[in-house]
Amino acid sequence: MLNALKNKSNLIALVGASNDPQKYGNKILLDLISKGYKVAPINKKEKMISGNKSYKNVMDLEIVPSIINFVVPPKIGFEITKELVENNFDNFWYQPGAESKDISSYLNQNNKNFIDDKCIMVVTRLSEHY
Repeated sequence: MLNALKNKSNLIALVGASNDPQKYGNKILLDLISKGYKVAPINKKEKMISGNKSYKNVMDLEIVPSIINFVVPPKIGFEITKELVENNFDNFWYQPGAESKDISSYLNQNNKNFIDDKCIMVVTRLSEHY
């Protein structure tokens, strides 16, 4: 899945994107966009986030994201993950604090690709130096 980050035209869905500059849902969005990534903010309550159209659900996107990045509490993330797995989505990434053993076990049982021990902002910063 880290290979998906090499092609910046791949879409990253950010579940938990936020307009609040204090929240990581906003920091991650702006960070990835500043690095040239295509990011689709996912937030049920917002129509626009930092000038970008926001979607209520990953399934509302016109194209399938290469990575679905989560920055929501694990309980919420698990419910969304189950819905996405049932709809054949893959490539899940859980920011520190968004991961849980229950989510990881569920994804392993369903043979899904996932990362649950790395921050996407750090990984993308490090990959720019190669």
